[in-house]
Amino acid sequence: MTPRVIGIAGGTASGKTTAARRVAQALGDDVLLLVHDRYYRSVPPGTSLRAHNFDEPAALDTAALVADLDALRAGRGVHLPVYDFSRHAQATETEFVTPRDTILVEGILVLADPALRARFDHAVYVDTPPDIRLIRRIRRDVAERGRTADSVLAQYEATVRPMHVVHVEPSRQFADTVLDGNAAPDALSERLLEIVRTTRSR
Repeated sequence: MTPRVIGIAGGTASGKTTAARRVAQALGDDVLLLVHDRYYRSVPPGTSLRAHNFDEPAALDTAALVADLDALRAGRGVHLPVYDFSRHAQATETEFVTPRDTILVEGILVLADPALRARFDHAVYVDTPPDIRLIRRIRRDVAERGRTADSVLAQYEATVRPMHVVHVEPSRQFADTVLDGNAAPDALSERLLEIVRTTRSR
């Protein structure tokens, strides 16, 4: 049986990642979660991280994700890339995975690429107000990534918000379902779980 593939997009800190992880955990071995962030291209040596745009499509090797997804849909295992965020480079090791009944593909730009979204049986966009996303982003990056609020705001202003306007927000039109990212995490996760179960039953 060909796996069902569900794309989950939305802006930074929209709640999509948390919801996708909870659904994958709830369904266990029947689900494979593919995170677009795995496919970040290595930042060239000597490049200032402040000047690097992590939010534009060119920052990610989406063609490699499409190829891996095609292999999984054809029933073949693949070696997924591993991105080392401490070095901002692709690691030498990979992670071998096998096909599952359902594949979740999550990332801010997964609906922005025509070839990628053509592989989806259902596309979801988590829509969250910009002010809520910014608050969540600051809290997350300060608490989990050791950054200062000023550095988070500088990046948000320089690349995150402009790329959201140009690439992420317009991709909302390609979603089969738009979810309210302002909902409580449990409610958002449950709604996504319903979509996954419905898609699997078709």
